[in-house]
Amino acid sequence: MKTYLFAVPLAPGKTETWKNYVREMTGPRNEEYRQSRKRAGIEVEQVFLQQTPRGDMCVVMIKGENPRQSFERMRTSNEPFDKWFREKILIEAHGLDLNQPMPENQQVLEYYEVPIRETAGSRRTG
Repeated sequence: MKTYLFAVPLAPGKTETWKNYVREMTGPRNEEYRQSRKRAGIEVEQVFLQQTPRGDMCVVMIKGENPRQSFERMRTSNEPFDKWFREKILIEAHGLDLNQPMPENQQVLEYYEVPIRETAGSRRTG
């Protein structure tokens, strides 16, 4: 499973509108949302609202076999929910130009804590 992370600004004055659309997706439109993601091949999606001095941003993480292809499927789908999502979330709330391809990310840092393992005869103190 591959992971794709990206940040996208909310259009000025659209944070509350965006929150209302998210409430629809987690409420009355939840089954449509879930089916949309299944069709697109998304196994995990997390979205965070981050408020910054330069405006509100959404930080999005999607996981699946091919996240870029998943985004392309949602961008071009003729399914009613996918059209609604494009019009309301991507275009209205974020102001995205869907004629532009999804940008490539460049990973610049990675950190993993490596636990210290005890070996026979050694003892951890502290």
